[in-house]
Amino acid sequence: MNTIYEEKYHLEEEKNWWFVSRRNILLLLLKDIKKDAKILDIGCAGGSLLLDLVSLGYTQTFGLDYSQKAVDLCKKRGLKNIYQMDGHIPTFEENTFDIVISSDSLEHLKDDDKALKNWHYILKKGGKLIVFVPAYQVLWSSHDIINQHFRRYTTSNLITKVQKNSFYIARKGYWNFAMFFPTLITRLLEKIMSKNQNFGQISNSKSFINPILIWYLKIENKIFNFFSGFPFGVSAFCIAIKK
Repeated sequence: MNTIYEEKYHLEEEKNWWFVSRRNILLLLLKDIKKDAKILDIGCAGGSLLLDLVSLGYTQTFGLDYSQKAVDLCKKRGLKNIYQMDGHIPTFEENTFDIVISSDSLEHLKDDDKALKNWHYILKKGGKLIVFVPAYQVLWSSHDIINQHFRRYTTSNLITKVQKNSFYIARKGYWNFAMFFPTLITRLLEKIMSKNQNFGQISNSKSFINPILIWYLKIENKIFNFFSGFPFGVSAFCIAIKK
């Protein structure tokens, strides 16, 4: 990730609507998990999700990130079990974790097959992998470039890769239905107008629209939690079980 953009990312990840609503859906998906489950957040950034898990009483939380700045920030925030590692090859023992979370991190890894194979290795038998990734190549923009993404996914090609690496798919679909068409229009206009700005599209959390979007997407998340997933959205996701 671009160094200047990473600083902005860490400033906004606590309160920005995108990060808040994404953590909210992850916490909903984890609500029935035992508090002593061993949970690993791959690409943990500044540790906002891990802080939420700790505050809810989860006792065995772990995080890794490629960025030493992110790791240092997590430790500064009081988090333990934080490691600077390459997400392709997390150096944990086989059958270590009950849950592995990859929320917007798989697209940063050049060899996603290698990563999925190694994530399977560190999960316990019957353990869950929860993956969220940016959806649809048509939404590719300068935001992906500055974030150093290698690709975007459809649910179909995501689950093909996950199944290829010995997982059983328990749930699949798309997330963030509400923002799909606004995002699509914005990205298409950017291409039509030949704008290729070198910036990441993170809005300021102090904007008046930020709490409105958080409120709306939390409602959408509650609806999402009763269905397998939306037919399209800004993110693709799957929940997979280690065979």
